[in-house]
Amino acid sequence: MAISPGRDAAFYSQKPALSESPRTKKFPTEEEIFYMNCRAAYLTVFKSSLENIISKEQLYLALQHAGRNPSQKTINKYWTPQTAKLNFDDFCIILRKEKPTSKAELLKSFKQLDVNDDGSILHTDLYKLLTKRGEKMTREEVNAITSLADVNADGKFDYIKFCKLYMTTNEQCLKTTVEKLEGDSKLRRQQFGSHTEEPPERDPSPVPKPSPRIIRKTDQEAFSNTSGTRSSSLATTRKFKTSISFTITMGANSNRNSKLTEPNSIQEWQCVQSKGCFFLEEDGEIISHQYRMQIPQRSMVYLTIKPLNLSQVEGKPSPWLSVDTTLYILKENESQASLQLMCFTELRNREVFGWTGELGPGIYWLIPSTTGCRLRKEIKPITEEAQLVYRDETGELFLTKEFRSTLSDIFEVIDLDGNGLLSLEEYNFFELRTSGEKCDEDAWAICRDNFDTKKNELTRQGFMDLNLMEANDREGDPRDLWVTLHSMGYNKALELTEACPFVIDIYADKCKPRVKAVHMEACSGQLEKAICKSVLNKGDTRVMDGYENIIVHTYKHDTWITSVIENKSDNKVIIHINNELSKNCVNNRGLNIFAVEVAPKSSMVCQHVMPLNERQEWIYCCVYSLIS
Repeated sequence: MAISPGRDAAFYSQKPALSESPRTKKFPTEEEIFYMNCRAAYLTVFKSSLENIISKEQLYLALQHAGRNPSQKTINKYWTPQTAKLNFDDFCIILRKEKPTSKAELLKSFKQLDVNDDGSILHTDLYKLLTKRGEKMTREEVNAITSLADVNADGKFDYIKFCKLYMTTNEQCLKTTVEKLEGDSKLRRQQFGSHTEEPPERDPSPVPKPSPRIIRKTDQEAFSNTSGTRSSSLATTRKFKTSISFTITMGANSNRNSKLTEPNSIQEWQCVQSKGCFFLEEDGEIISHQYRMQIPQRSMVYLTIKPLNLSQVEGKPSPWLSVDTTLYILKENESQASLQLMCFTELRNREVFGWTGELGPGIYWLIPSTTGCRLRKEIKPITEEAQLVYRDETGELFLTKEFRSTLSDIFEVIDLDGNGLLSLEEYNFFELRTSGEKCDEDAWAICRDNFDTKKNELTRQGFMDLNLMEANDREGDPRDLWVTLHSMGYNKALELTEACPFVIDIYADKCKPRVKAVHMEACSGQLEKAICKSVLNKGDTRVMDGYENIIVHTYKHDTWITSVIENKSDNKVIIHINNELSKNCVNNRGLNIFAVEVAPKSSMVCQHVMPLNERQEWIYCCVYSLIS
């Protein structure tokens, strides 16, 4: 790509601001940890945090999974004869008041029963004390304690060991529930709660059962309101204040109305191209490359984005080719403090989305987007792992034919400018994605000395040899190679299932555009703002009855439907969304019923919806309800 002097030099002299590794961790606050633990415990008992607790037994079980050990007196304090149900907010309030039992408190309680002061209690004494005094336990409950092999021997109960076991079990129980929530991308990416369409599959690793109820001398501190009445929050049951509904019927192959056509004189226009990729993260978030484009003078511009067609095995369809791709074009203002949405590629011809129009001179950001309706976590299990390396009869290590083909495809994806070579900047996008680290100039110089390069860039063969060296360094152990493959979206069968490579073409009639990848980051932030802005500008608007500050905007494209919730009020709102009556539809959340929390004075993308089968009619039927 030629670099012209003058004002163009400033555009290219800026080094790409590569984003931090996707693996960079953000340390959660104490409040975030508390809320996560609350949700994890609640979702161990219920399918959704929108479900209510409807019995003492459910409350007791949920509290145990949260690491609490409530006595019957404690349960009765929150579940009175007037209580019909408690919701998730009530559960959080209870957990704030009922602190976990400490090991010191447990030991102190048992020591009062240890007449010989030897760390143990006779079973006969324990049975009398637990069934006759205080909050009486049943025979079955005492037997559950005395039958624990690790803490009972010779008719004695070792309460010191029991306290240690109890604390360990509680900690493990809470840890497992949190890990289960972390591993469920559907639940974790919901901002509030979500009902699944079908019962979730059983987790193969069972959640530890809470330990038996132990004795307490006293309950923990009571409510500050000693009148015996429940607080107003606890007395509240979740209700809908108001609802609005949308029904849109879309015909089969309805994209005929928004047909993308090339300008007549396109062959005479100047063109540049850049590649990139959408990557699906473990939590369901999508990250992609982002670009800066310079238009030297006012021109008619034709932009397109489409999935990149890689080498394919005959008879095996490539799932990413059906993924929708869109490009948002934002202009950089002089202050560079904000970006102005100019347009997006809403016209379509088969898998290509494009836009034609006039753009003035300046710097523009190109932000790729996909709805997430078709780029989803793989469900089917892979039983047989592909072989990556092998040794010949002399013991020398080689890459298998299948792995070399996959590496060649990966090379095509990361060769962003399509010149058949990898620059240091292109290679660093790959490194950040797969290892979380960048290659500096010194390391790149070593790479040039040891692997095939041209014009200071790595060739395809050099890239192959680099991966072979990594395999040799691990003495043929392919685990690090698999880390790279999984990061790039490949499964154990070397199928690209959790990524969508794409290609962007930019034509201009009066000048040659310049484009450069500068970021790889989550499809949120500026993109979220751009989508909201476009839907607010082009979509249908409905105001919640009786709540003029809460507005639902719905943008209908021939290929997809996007809804945005706008909250103009000074308070957060929770909106319940029900898609159960939709037909032949799939949304990016993967759920028919869910809820979202919208911050004050803000807008958020609620959902994207697409047809499951474009050859058939699809009906979008959605009810939005304001939760009180």
